[in-house]
Amino acid sequence: MNCAETFQPSLPAALPRDACFAIVAPAGAARLDTHKVNQWFVDRGYSCRIYPGALQAQGYLAGPDRQRLQDLHDAFADPAIDAILCMRGGYGSMRLLDQLDFELIRCNPKPLIGYSDITALHTAIYRHTGLLTFHGGMLNADLLGAKLPPTETSLLAQLGGHVRAGEQIVHPADFALSSVLHGVASGPLLGGNLSMLGATLGTIAELDTQGCILFIEDVNEPLYRVDRLLTQMRLAGKLEGVKGVLVGDFAGITTTALTPLLEDIFAPLGVPVLAGWRSGHCDPNVCLPLGAQVMLDSGRQTLVLEQDLFKA
Repeated sequence: MNCAETFQPSLPAALPRDACFAIVAPAGAARLDTHKVNQWFVDRGYSCRIYPGALQAQGYLAGPDRQRLQDLHDAFADPAIDAILCMRGGYGSMRLLDQLDFELIRCNPKPLIGYSDITALHTAIYRHTGLLTFHGGMLNADLLGAKLPPTETSLLAQLGGHVRAGEQIVHPADFALSSVLHGVASGPLLGGNLSMLGATLGTIAELDTQGCILFIEDVNEPLYRVDRLLTQMRLAGKLEGVKGVLVGDFAGITTTALTPLLEDIFAPLGVPVLAGWRSGHCDPNVCLPLGAQVMLDSGRQTLVLEQDLFKA
C-alpha cells in the first residue's frame, strides 16, 4: 500500500481565535500547576480543559489505561474542544493502541499535538483514519518550559492555518542544517520518534513508509543504537520506497557524528537527506504537520507545504 496514493489526508478545522484545548496525558505522568496552565492559555486568548488522567499518576503512567483512553476519546467527541494537546511523553501510548476508536476519531477530526511517545498515536491514527496530526511542543516540557519562541510560534501558526500551501515551514536561522544527500522529493511527511517507529513494527500502528518523506528524531540513544534502529527499519522493508528523509534532533549526537551513518543507510536508496532540523527533544522544537504533503529540497535546505493543513 502506497501512503502517497492511498489517503487524501483527513483535515481538521483551523483553530478559532477563542479555541479550547483539551489537555490529555496518554502516556507518562507529571505534576501540573493548574493555575499556571490555565493562565498560559488565557494569555493567548484561548481556554483549556484539563482531563482527569492528566492529574493522576499510576507508577510511570498518567493514570490507568481506561482513564487515559477515555480522556482521549472524550476529547475527540466533545464539540467544545478544538485541539488536543498532550501533556508529556514518557511511556504509555502503545498500551492504548488496540482500544482506540478510530471511527470516533475519523468522524471528529481535530489537531492532536505531541511527540516522543505520542508517535505511536500519530502513526496509528494516520494509518487508520488518514487524519493529519502535529509533531509539536507538548504542555509540560515545551510550552510551559520557557523554550525558545519558535517552539510556540511554529505550533500556533500551523494550528491557526497561517502556513498555507506553497509556503515554507520555517526553520530557525540560528541553527545550521546539513545537506547530507542532495535532491528534491515530495510526499506525505510521516514518522516521529525513531525508537517508537521501531517499537510499533508489527502492530496496528506500524508506519507505511512507501512514498513518504520520512521524519526521524530521538533522545538519549547512543550512535550504535540509532544504527540498530535504522537497520531494523531497513530489514523490515521500511526504507524502500521512502522518497526523502528529514532528520530531526538526536539529543546527545551531533549532526557531524550522525552523518556517516545517514550516508551509509540512505545513499544506496538515492534519496535526499536533510539533517539538523530542530524538531524533537530540543530547544526550539519546531512543529511539523504529520501526514501533510510536502516538498523537501535538501540542497536548498527547505521544506515546503504542498497543501493546506485545514478544511476550507
